[in-house]
Formats: sequence, C-alpha cells, structure tokens
Amino acid sequence: MAWGLEELAEDGALIVSELVSNAVQHARRDTIRVTVTRPGAARVRVGVVDLSKALPDAREARAGDESGRGLALVGALAEEWGAEPLPWGKRVWAELRRDEE
Repeated sequence: MAWGLEELAEDGALIVSELVSNAVQHARRDTIRVTVTRPGAARVRVGVVDLSKALPDAREARAGDESGRGLALVGALAEEWGAEPLPWGKRVWAELRRDEE
C-alpha cells in the first residue's frame, strides 16, 4: 500500500462496511460517498457522507436484538469516531492510528 499502513486495512474495511450499512439502512437515499484521508503519518480517517441530516444514535443492543451493534464495533476498532452535520446531510467518520514504534 502506498501509505505503508497495511495493518489498518482490515479494521478500516470493517468500519467502512458498518458505516455504509448504516447509511443505506437509515438514510434511505440513493447517494452516499466514502472518503479516505490521511491526517497524519500514522493515521487514516474513513468517512461516509449521506444526504440525511439525522445524526447516528449509538445505543446498546440487547442480547436478542438483531441489529444495533455497528457503532459499538466502530467505537471498539477506531481510535475515535464521530459525526458532522453538513448543509446537505452528514459525515460519519472514524479514525484509525498505527501503533508508534
């Protein structure tokens, strides 16, 4: 990989999958955008932009629930995550960081 951050790829792919799934399920719009940026030498930020202005609501899933664990998984894998309102919708993002040696 061009950035030399291969150890973040698997967690990053899982996070993107969860964020895209949430956007498809909850935003119910035809358009989403996935972004990947490198805010630092050892950091990668992934984001999903959709046209819904409703911010995500992280909740604790109960034992029998079939959904509701995605944002908890994102929180466990990412160093930090959040959501930003945009004039036309929102961006939900997560940042991963490589362990410094």
